[in-house]
Amino acid sequence: MAQNAKLLIRAGFIHKEIAGVYSYLPLGLRVMEKIVNVIREEMNAIGGQEITLTALQDKKVWETSGRWDDSVLDVWFKTKLKNDTELGLGTTHEEQLTALMKDYIASYRDLPRYVYQFQTKFRNETRAKSGIMRGREFVMKDLYSFSSDQESHDTFYEKVKLAYSRIFARLGLGDRTYVTFASGGSFSKYSHEFQTLTEAGEDSIFVDEKKKIAVNKEVLTEEVLKDLGVKRADLVEKKAVEVGNIFSLGTRFSDAFELNFVAQDGSKKPVIMGSYGIGPGRVMGTIAEVLSDKDGLVWPEVIAPFKIHLIALLDKEGKVQAYTDALYQKLVTQGSEVLYDDRDLRAGEKFADADLIGIPYRVIVSDKTLAEKVVEFKDRKTGEVSKIGEAELQKRLLEKAK
Repeated sequence: MAQNAKLLIRAGFIHKEIAGVYSYLPLGLRVMEKIVNVIREEMNAIGGQEITLTALQDKKVWETSGRWDDSVLDVWFKTKLKNDTELGLGTTHEEQLTALMKDYIASYRDLPRYVYQFQTKFRNETRAKSGIMRGREFVMKDLYSFSSDQESHDTFYEKVKLAYSRIFARLGLGDRTYVTFASGGSFSKYSHEFQTLTEAGEDSIFVDEKKKIAVNKEVLTEEVLKDLGVKRADLVEKKAVEVGNIFSLGTRFSDAFELNFVAQDGSKKPVIMGSYGIGPGRVMGTIAEVLSDKDGLVWPEVIAPFKIHLIALLDKEGKVQAYTDALYQKLVTQGSEVLYDDRDLRAGEKFADADLIGIPYRVIVSDKTLAEKVVEFKDRKTGEVSKIGEAELQKRLLEKAK
């Protein structure tokens, strides 16, 4: 089992149902929702409009593009209605959204449009592995752009590229995530993958660490190296996991669905499209892989399920419980996200669980700290421990929030 799955299952973030299918438990759902919110903020900032499309897919729509056939797209889950009408569970949504946009795009005045969703995808992978980094059922953020010409498409494409870089930086993966040149298919010279370095990755990329350029192994040719201005001798092969990708689609789908618009000169033209994906679950699994340590998970504060792990080391008289209950209420009232461990367990068990769960800041109350009128404050990432009074605790938490 992949390391991310082992840690996330042990820590109570996810539950494995079957191979490649995971349920998100309370802690895991909080992390997932925070990852989604970071992505949503960046998509909205570049003009994205959020929708939700259906998972059930009409066979006729996919026949229009030629991708219903299993020999063309081999990861289908297909099913039937009781009247024998055949349906598929969506693997991606280019077809459905292109068909839908025929009702909303008719003129150049209707363009551009940037539409995205967070939606469950289903892919019948031959072998689901790597924990939540590759599943048969998973959430995908897929953004689709609809532009009137190549220039406006290219401008937006670069905006998405920058937005993706901001997303991975905010999620704590920026220093190890490379914009990686990959095959552009029939519609552009390159597509771009966002590859995060990790030994758990399934991909091989070649990195020029000085120029911060990476090339997917599949397109590593002398022609490509010359085009990018890099030398083979300067490239280092590394394992990585693809956490995002962006593609120019040209008129591949607009031609198939006759998604055209009337230009300013009165001529009819096909819409230029692009597709841009990030898997929030895959990102979560990648963070669990690369930011964990020997003791457990280490969440970046922006997506941690809680900011503070409050631990009461209970005494027989009940003084610790009473004080920590009151402290918990104060912290929550002031807007802090607190996971409160008031279980009647030994200190070592509580600390081991806290290390495993990986919440950024730990606040410990014991009979000893009560006597000294302090609490013990520990930074999960650095391991730094200090004894501080309640006023200093409030000050630190305010500083950390900035």
